[in-house]
Amino acid sequence: MKNSSMWSKPFYYVLVFVVATISLYPIFLMFLSSFKTSAEIFKNPLGLPTHFSLDTYRTLLSKVPFDQYFINSVIVSVTSVVLVVLFCSLAAYYIARFKFSWNNAIFFIFLLGMMIPIKLGIVPLFILMRDLGLINSLWSLIFMNIATGTPLTVLILTGFFKTMPIELEEAARMDGAGNLRVLWSVLLPLMRPALGTVVIVNFISSWNDFFFPLIFITEKAKMTIPVGMLSLFGEHSADWGSLFAGLTLASLPMMILFFVASKQFMEGLTAGAVK
Repeated sequence: MKNSSMWSKPFYYVLVFVVATISLYPIFLMFLSSFKTSAEIFKNPLGLPTHFSLDTYRTLLSKVPFDQYFINSVIVSVTSVVLVVLFCSLAAYYIARFKFSWNNAIFFIFLLGMMIPIKLGIVPLFILMRDLGLINSLWSLIFMNIATGTPLTVLILTGFFKTMPIELEEAARMDGAGNLRVLWSVLLPLMRPALGTVVIVNFISSWNDFFFPLIFITEKAKMTIPVGMLSLFGEHSADWGSLFAGLTLASLPMMILFFVASKQFMEGLTAGAVK
């Protein structure tokens, strides 16, 4: 048994190293390609650049208003995540803690959003946004991100609320706290794993969204990064070096967010497994 354990541990380390290498290599290759010209990318796609230069990044910033695209993406993603967490925490708290005959029906209505692809309703959604005057407005993207992120967020937060001891709320109410005070001061601070999970999932979904910005945004000044980068593709050619430079810059916020909240994210995925 001891010999088996002695040999299994190095095997697991090798397996983890191989999986990590396979997962991280595309990111590493994207970073290297951001220093190459288009010709060098096609000539030596997997090799190191002949010399490290920031010319592709300078070309990117001169060809497209990348800083404006970046700001638009930050506004849309951050606002969407804040509003999703705010609204869904209230909805999930109500469903999990207040017992009424329609609770299950409300919860099921939220879950319907995960069963029906929202892109099937793009025509009525476009008409709705047009009638509301939200075409070429970042609010159209924010509202769509809230709509698409709500079902999963409510599902995750409701499950976490149900695992919280009711005695914590009773003790807070004995001290005079109301429902909102209990939620804000007692429960949410204890739900960092769940909040970290929903923040990462919703931020990545909002940041990478290509479909809705392509439909609702036509003004160049209002575009987000995924749609704005299309201008690097010409009719017969593409500036691949600048494209990889833009992808590298666009991926930095997601990497930073994951490294900051990765612990809460992993705890959120595994919490409740033992229960």
